[in-house]
Amino acid sequence: MELQEIKGSVAVLISGGVDSAVVVHRLCEMGLKPDLHYIKIGMEGEDSSCSSEEDIELSQATARKYGLKLEVTDLQKEYWEQVVGYAIERVKAGLTPNPDVMCNRLIKFGAFEKRIGYQYDYIATGQYATNVEKDDLMWLGTAKDPVKDQTDFLAQLSYDQLRHTIFPIGHLMKEEVRQIALDAKLPSARRKDSQGICFLGKINYNDFLRKFMGEQEGKVIDIETGKVVGHHRGFWFHTIGQRKGLGLGGGPWFVVKKNIRKNIIFVAHGWDTQLQYGHDFRLADMHFITRNPWENEVKDSSLFTPQSSLSEGIPIQFKIRHVDHFMPGIITLDEEGYHIHSDEPIQGIAPGQFGCIYDAEARICYGSGEISIYKDR
Repeated sequence: MELQEIKGSVAVLISGGVDSAVVVHRLCEMGLKPDLHYIKIGMEGEDSSCSSEEDIELSQATARKYGLKLEVTDLQKEYWEQVVGYAIERVKAGLTPNPDVMCNRLIKFGAFEKRIGYQYDYIATGQYATNVEKDDLMWLGTAKDPVKDQTDFLAQLSYDQLRHTIFPIGHLMKEEVRQIALDAKLPSARRKDSQGICFLGKINYNDFLRKFMGEQEGKVIDIETGKVVGHHRGFWFHTIGQRKGLGLGGGPWFVVKKNIRKNIIFVAHGWDTQLQYGHDFRLADMHFITRNPWENEVKDSSLFTPQSSLSEGIPIQFKIRHVDHFMPGIITLDEEGYHIHSDEPIQGIAPGQFGCIYDAEARICYGSGEISIYKDR
């Protein structure tokens, strides 16, 4: 969908950053008069302060520059019940949650839609993604800038959420967005990009875990020798594939396994250790945004015969975390569900994270599923 095709009312989810401010600028250049909405979702209180004052001030300055209305919507209650609840549940189970994914699905495009968004024809955001029209349907397209691409964070959206959303800067490189902001003298033009987790804002993730999970000392064991090489303060502070923050000398060390019941972290030593890599993972509860591109095969009774291309494997691209590149792989389906295989070694396959699936050209994001381990491997 091209911006010129947008007709009707538009709400912009503005964050106080440069990306959403450029969205406002581009829409106004087209003669549209969007309403601006700042969603307040950060944790607040004496023990965990996530100040949104600067964000709101910059958003207000952008609204004033273009003569637009800004509304602050407090969704902290919804965020607390849905996103924080999800994160804590997954962490307790020894999994690595991705709260940014659920924040988008449940809050930015969920709770906001139910409260306000339904009043508008379109919701515009400063996220790096695109809208692709194909087969008379709307698909989630990848961004022009592969480093900034955020489709993995959006891959749990529903089709109704996607077709209601536009991404006005997805066809731009980040440096182009920054230059537009500088040329237009936007209030946030020189503001640095946020590095925080969506639902935590400026709060350190380990501080968040410490607040709700506490600390419990456990052993760090070299998986190859069985020797205790250190101690940690709780398995919940560590994820598969982690290298930094282990406090071990003579590294590098990588987390390769966790024993949740005994609170033990297993590590492997060296850059060339193959224990930090894998080639296969399973996706639980695979979610397709627009539709399953292989739905005809899934309905076919001969699906699990050698003649089925899904049984043999279909080429795709995928991500298992937010990185600046896509990986080539093969997707298959059997009685246990969808499986991904890559001939290239996959570093740090972490159960609980989302495996995001793309077409072979990495142009369209089909959806994602939660990574699940093979218990018999």
